[in-house]
Amino acid sequence: MDVAQMQEKTEEEKLTLKPLSSNPFAAFFQKIWRWWKGVWCGFQSRHKKLADIIYMVFFFIVFCEGVTIWQYIVMTFLPYAFGYDPNNYSEWGWAPFTILGVPCTIFGDAKGLGYFIAYEIATFTAQCINFPLQRNITYRSHGNPWYQAMWYFIGWVAISVVMNLIWGVCNCLCISWGLPDAVITLIKTVITGGVSMVIFFFIFLIIFPNVDKDAEKKAKKAEQAKGTANKEKAAIAATKAEEVKLVFHAEKDIAAARSLAESKISAYLSLKKSYEKGKTDSVKVEEAKQAALQAVDERDKIVETQTAILQSVKQARAKRAAA
Repeated sequence: MDVAQMQEKTEEEKLTLKPLSSNPFAAFFQKIWRWWKGVWCGFQSRHKKLADIIYMVFFFIVFCEGVTIWQYIVMTFLPYAFGYDPNNYSEWGWAPFTILGVPCTIFGDAKGLGYFIAYEIATFTAQCINFPLQRNITYRSHGNPWYQAMWYFIGWVAISVVMNLIWGVCNCLCISWGLPDAVITLIKTVITGGVSMVIFFFIFLIIFPNVDKDAEKKAKKAEQAKGTANKEKAAIAATKAEEVKLVFHAEKDIAAARSLAESKISAYLSLKKSYEKGKTDSVKVEEAKQAALQAVDERDKIVETQTAILQSVKQARAKRAAA
């Protein structure tokens, strides 16, 4: 085997992908996913800030709407587990009042205790699903999960009180109009879920802060604290914020580089098959090959560099914990 053949073999070994599923249906969607990741990573590299905003807003809305659907499903069936009877119920709650002849409460539910308990369970379980999804996927936060969960819970309690105030009035109107239970549940889910989503968006910006801005903010505080009794505490906080920033960008860069390389390889292999069938020319195949090889080389460099950063952060944290 001559040098050219050896080089060709080495390049082809680089341009290999994990085999697609043997199931044609699954393989079809795997191909689409590989294509989409390439498109997205290319867009992300050209429009970083816009891509970050689109990513955050998209997943935020998807997860919020997902848990809203969960709430509706739970509220459709769970009230009956607590003795709710749509034909025989009495209002339950604090600060009763009347609107259009319908008994209402500020904190509670005009349809009784069972309905109120079911609603609180539905919203609480929805937030138990929403919190980890938003933290780990939407905002990709590396902050203290217990601290963040505590503030998330406080926010949920505050929002629940506000929602009860709003729904205390809306529920009376729905009942006075004689709307069916399913319709009332849907209206309640949309109103409370929609308002909660808007409020939670701003809460998330606080408990899941932008890593770059947070590191910059704490670095300034550490600088200002020099010569004071709090200098050591401020310096440690700044160091931890910088580590979170490094980890966030390292993991993000590694994932993006791998996805882009995989997409470029997939495009090359697809063109190669078309060439073998006589459906394209060799020039396009060679261009795709070079683009794929370049993406693979960039991926390897990025993975090596960013992995070293992750390792250094890990060692620094271990050293600080042992001190």
